[in-house]
Amino acid sequence: MKSTDGWFGSLRAPTRVGWRLALLGLALLAGCGEEKQVATRAPTEVTAMTVTARDTPVTFEFVAQTQSSREVEIRARVAGFLEKRLYTEGELVKEGQVLFQMDRKPFEAELLSARGQLAQQEARWETAKLDLTRFRPLAARGAISQKQLDDAISSELQARASVLSAQGVLRTAELNLGYTTIVSPLTGLSSFAKKQEGSYVTPGEEGLLTSVAQMDPIYVNFSISENELLKYRSEMAAGRLKFPPNSEFEVEVVLADGSMVPERGRLNFADFSFSKETGTFLVRAVVANPNGLMRPGQFVRALLQGAARPNAILVPQRAVLQGAKSQYVWVIDPQGKPEQRVVDVGDWHGDDWFITQGLQVGERVVVDGAIRVAPGVPLKIVEAPTPAQPAAAAAGP
Repeated sequence: MKSTDGWFGSLRAPTRVGWRLALLGLALLAGCGEEKQVATRAPTEVTAMTVTARDTPVTFEFVAQTQSSREVEIRARVAGFLEKRLYTEGELVKEGQVLFQMDRKPFEAELLSARGQLAQQEARWETAKLDLTRFRPLAARGAISQKQLDDAISSELQARASVLSAQGVLRTAELNLGYTTIVSPLTGLSSFAKKQEGSYVTPGEEGLLTSVAQMDPIYVNFSISENELLKYRSEMAAGRLKFPPNSEFEVEVVLADGSMVPERGRLNFADFSFSKETGTFLVRAVVANPNGLMRPGQFVRALLQGAARPNAILVPQRAVLQGAKSQYVWVIDPQGKPEQRVVDVGDWHGDDWFITQGLQVGERVVVDGAIRVAPGVPLKIVEAPTPAQPAAAAAGP
């Protein structure tokens, strides 16, 4: 038995060694196959573009809100009863159109009384003038004393002053009567009536009847932050941004549904200081609104056109990849090999990025297929078509 076990033991030992040698051989053969596969790997097909520099128009986009260019509160200017409302609430009213009519009868009575008082004072004045005309020759001949002449002169002057005072009272009565007919001072949309027929109204805060807002033109207000302003200034100082002469931007307005307002506006006001609460300052554009397409209080987008970036470098957004610490592109060297290049990107421009640093004119950049590129990987390069001169596209502020 011992010799038999020894024989089986000696038989099993060479068998285990043989299997190990066989497995090692297979592993070496597999490794050689992989090396051969890497060596014969097909080139990665990519598209590439040649970096160029060109003057590129840019558009700045802001969230804005519309405002009436002229909004007037319609108030009572005299105290009295409101007799009629003569306009349809919410509709367009014309300049000079009658909106409300107050009870005229008390004011007509005051006007008659003022006319009577003026007539009385004019009669007194006429009498005083006649007396003075008679007294002057008598005083010259010494027939009356100087005091009598002075009294006649004083009476005539007092009568004249009384006439002027009565004329003022009459004028006030005429104005008050005219104020009973309340008209719109401008053409615009009317608000609802805050007082109804039969109400007693008084001048002041309690006399607010309605309001009228002018629709054409209309204001478009938006804000620029301090950081945005400083950014624009630094880019202009570095020659990367150019504003139109005198900052005469054209303003396009985009409504909430994405439709464009046909009329273009212009900037007409910029606040002189920053808001302490928000750190922004107000900028206002005025836009024609003949068809009433925009109403006050709407949220819209304001597109400022007229700026440009001189000699700007643009690459498609898909060519820029995000690394662990920075953004980069694949640059193709003269031997056709890819080289990773860190770049500084600016604003978006349609489907492109502005590249502020990292690329030079004439270099070739991988556009499509950049995600599959790795150092040392052979490339099959297809030239991307040269982009045409782009129209102005919205850029981030």
